Amino acid sequence: MRWIVLGCCLALMVGSAARAAEAVSAELIRLHDDLKLSDSQEAAWTQYATAIAPSPQAAARRRATEELLPTVPTPRRIALIEAAMAQDAADFRRQGAAVNAFYASLSPEQQRTFDQDTLPQASAARP
Repeated sequence: MRWIVLGCCLALMVGSAARAAEAVSAELIRLHDDLKLSDSQEAAWTQYATAIAPSPQAAARRRATEELLPTVPTPRRIALIEAAMAQDAADFRRQGAAVNAFYASLSPEQQRTFDQDTLPQASAARP
């Protein structure tokens, strides 16, 4: 049952990738404006925004996994899902390192703004 749920999650992630990219772009623009970055912080912002951008490789990997899952026997499906999860974890660590590096470049006031603007409920509560 858990694998069926994982398969459904993979399908949902792929299907909503375009909508997610649009939402991320709007949120990044809003965050950039709210942070009021100095000229010296713009390079760090560019590195951060590039690192957290949706990855075409990750999307392609998810699509390939989704297409391959129904065609392979169960042990191979488990290995495939495990490999996909490991790559997702590696992507998360890379993105986390980029967030931490950017966060360190912010002033305490900017850090408070970043903390507030990047809360999950912050995007739902904003006009």
